[in-house]
Amino acid sequence: MGAELIPAVAAEVPVVAPALSVEARAYALEASALNTRRAYRAAWADFTTWCDATGHPPLPAPPETVGTFLAARASTHKAASLSMRLVAIGQAHRLAGHRLDTGHPAIRETMKGIRRIHGTAPAKKDAAVADIIRDAVAELAKRSGLRPLRDRALLLVGFAAALRRSELVALDVADVAFVAEGMIVTLRRAKTDQEGRGTEIAVPFGRGARTCPVLALRAWLEAAGIEVGAVFRSVSRHGTLGPARLSDRDVARVVKASVEAAGYDPTTFAGHSLRSGFITTAAREGVAERHIQNQSRHKSLPVLRGYIRRGSLFVDNAAARVGL
Repeated sequence: MGAELIPAVAAEVPVVAPALSVEARAYALEASALNTRRAYRAAWADFTTWCDATGHPPLPAPPETVGTFLAARASTHKAASLSMRLVAIGQAHRLAGHRLDTGHPAIRETMKGIRRIHGTAPAKKDAAVADIIRDAVAELAKRSGLRPLRDRALLLVGFAAALRRSELVALDVADVAFVAEGMIVTLRRAKTDQEGRGTEIAVPFGRGARTCPVLALRAWLEAAGIEVGAVFRSVSRHGTLGPARLSDRDVARVVKASVEAAGYDPTTFAGHSLRSGFITTAAREGVAERHIQNQSRHKSLPVLRGYIRRGSLFVDNAAARVGL
């Protein structure tokens, strides 16, 4: 296999046998989530571009070359991003029949030094807590047309169901069942359910009509005349419904635009702010951890507790009781 073929293959298939049939290869391409394949493709392209610029061979690359690349990116990339690049480089080597020793001191010690000097804490976006969602929805209510209806439904459903961006835009009409208590949202596939077993999420009616996710979704579907297919679709600037399903990037744009209209700094929010906002708000309201986990579907308790702790920093805070 030529080196020029490795980027696409490494980006799409973590490990495949070279003699796979076309049909088997098609299944193998789906072994990793689309976002994962996209990230690997970008990571490998970054490495090969750097190798071309510095005169290093990308494949096979000696550990010293990989270590030097990681060091060159340390000032502009997070440790987690560098770790992902290392995985992509290793997979490209395996696919081409080469072995990259990622435990070699040139790589291991370089990464250890990067983590020590630059740290490993991820840059966190603000959580769109309930008060922010209410403010954003109030601004959307002042506007007419399909787009404000769609954006209101997207914010409220994404928040109340604690959905990831990819889960939100993947929803079809068939995945939503309106029931006496509210609605049941079925996720056909999720980050923690790559094999598609399916997960049901209950979303009750809200306390007020304006902020009720159930009523908001119904209003959007009825106004847009959507009966089958994608729930959240494009709407032109002229208010015309498009056939295209929204992307995960569109979710981030909607969140940023909505909070900005409500007077918040959009640069501190992202698509994930809806999910983290639900967890943070629930933690502040004293909701039990197991109930939050049931809605958020976190498999890792330490990850969930990170959100809960951040959301509860000022709840029963000891510093508030020492008399200052």
